Amino acid sequence: MTRRLLLTAPILLGSQAPDPGSPILRVDVRLIRVLSSVHDQNGQLVGGLSKDDFQIFDNGVEQKVAVFERSTIQALSIVVMLDISASVAKDLKYETESTLRFARLLFKEGNTADSIALITFNHEVDLIAGFTRRIQRLENAIREVRTTSGTSLYDALYLASEELEGREGRKVIIVVSDGGDTTSIKKFNSANIAVQRAQAAVYPILVTPITNDAGRNTGGENAMQLIAERSGGRVLQPATYDRLSQSFEEILRDLRTQYLLAFYPKDAAATTNKFHRLEVKIRRPGLRVSARTGYYEETL
Repeated sequence: MTRRLLLTAPILLGSQAPDPGSPILRVDVRLIRVLSSVHDQNGQLVGGLSKDDFQIFDNGVEQKVAVFERSTIQALSIVVMLDISASVAKDLKYETESTLRFARLLFKEGNTADSIALITFNHEVDLIAGFTRRIQRLENAIREVRTTSGTSLYDALYLASEELEGREGRKVIIVVSDGGDTTSIKKFNSANIAVQRAQAAVYPILVTPITNDAGRNTGGENAMQLIAERSGGRVLQPATYDRLSQSFEEILRDLRTQYLLAFYPKDAAATTNKFHRLEVKIRRPGLRVSARTGYYEETL
């Protein structure tokens, strides 16, 4: 069954109330939702902005913001992806403990419908816990995790996107890894397109204790940087695994300070591959906005 990627809303044609006995003509119009985070020149989150501070463009055509929410509390569906390749064996406890601490903080406040799913990846990709609010379920799933060889990062991103695609509200993927990929069947482009279709924001937490390029997977790091930017997320780079919790806390602050912008597309023709380029701008100087850079037309 084909999943619907975008909200639809019926609108009534005409400005006067219809005759109760006459048929009502309805048209499905897609509501495109875009989540945005705003930072100042020092990288600090900026709250308190109004709808008039934002502009949104669809394939270069400015759109009217139909829905605006400041510090939105729309339900969060978050997939946490944990790299359990052999190279992280000694640091696995930091991944698992930080993930569980993040889950407890998330469920303590916010929307009561917020939920988390867990995916692990080495040479295989496993959904070890479906979307849940039960900490015990997450703990039980993590307890069985074992490290082994291989890193199928792009396959894991593809699966995470599939799990999120049919869900409502805000959708987020958190990736704990060094950015390397050695065993995926899916390639970078397939993973990136899947993320865009799911309308998910990707937050890679890239742990790269090696500071010089020698020995680092800089290509993998750059690939994750690109996916994050295009999705409206951002990369965090703690120096060591024992600082993972701080990165998770930064992501949570982002999610609690997000703006929701939504519009009905008008006069924006799609490209041949049904992709629309999105751009969100801030009218105030000195501020930087992070938002996803596009969406795909719905396939009926």
